Amino acid sequence: MINRAALSVKPTLTGERVRLVPLALRHAEDFWRSVQDPELRRLTGTVREFTLADTEQWCADRADQPDRLDLAIEDPHTGEFLGELALNELDPDNDSASFRIALAPGRPGQGLGPEATRLLLRHVFEEIRLNRVHLEVFEYNPRAVRSYEKAGFVHEGRSRQALKWDGQYHDVLHMAVLREEWLAGDAR
Repeated sequence: MINRAALSVKPTLTGERVRLVPLALRHAEDFWRSVQDPELRRLTGTVREFTLADTEQWCADRADQPDRLDLAIEDPHTGEFLGELALNELDPDNDSASFRIALAPGRPGQGLGPEATRLLLRHVFEEIRLNRVHLEVFEYNPRAVRSYEKAGFVHEGRSRQALKWDGQYHDVLHMAVLREEWLAGDAR
């Protein structure tokens, strides 16, 4: 059974190179700047245009969401914004949720994504007690696929030509990690 109280309370989780903190208004400008980057938009499939005001509103009310976690990824020493991640689309009937992460431009390839993901998964499986966390990633993002694999995600399937980007169709890969795998240490 899900510990809903652990989902309502927005944690601060600290690792060696990253700290996850509740996404807040103070992150809005850095977050907005990130979603303007064409490569980040391509890797995340973001087509919507965001204004700074949109992003400020989004960041300001994340702490009030009882059925999801939106966390900023920061440098634990400087507080610099490194990206953001979310546990969303909670399915309480099946003890599962969806996951997404986006590192700020210039940050991929430093091992920050797997560390941030593992920190969140530890909280999700040990405190919130979900059974399953799943995600979607585009076939043209092999760096993200490797990052998710390092964090314990397993390939579950593929939706062929499910994304149209820049006039071409691309496959969407489906990955997930289960609580029993995580607790057994296979995914840590």
